Amino acid sequence: MTDPIADYLTRLRNAIMAKHRVVEVPASNLKKDITKILFEKGYILNYKFEEDGPQGTIKIALKYNPQTKVNAIKNLTRVSTPGLRKYTGYRDMPRVINGLGIAIISTSKGVMTDKEAAELKIGGEVLCYVY
Repeated sequence: MTDPIADYLTRLRNAIMAKHRVVEVPASNLKKDITKILFEKGYILNYKFEEDGPQGTIKIALKYNPQTKVNAIKNLTRVSTPGLRKYTGYRDMPRVINGLGIAIISTSKGVMTDKEAAELKIGGEVLCYVY
């Protein structure tokens, strides 16, 4: 697989469109960090890391509105790809839907949101947009 982050986002997108409650994805440290950010920002209900086999899996419980059955995640967009990396400095941090969404950035201090990276005044590779 050339782009595991795109695969991760696609599995989440497909589970949301199929109205699944839980989705399983192969684990990696970067995917675990992205999952933690999605949980902290309220885009997913819960997550669980399972260490089975050499790689392990991440079980993600998706978050739906109980009345309207609408998912908390409207869109997941991969920005930086293996063929075309997108980097940003802290001064020109991307704003997703004028600040309502989040951009997940891979920095030298770890994976974080665009607001946290701007606060710490560090730039990095823009992984994806979530809103």
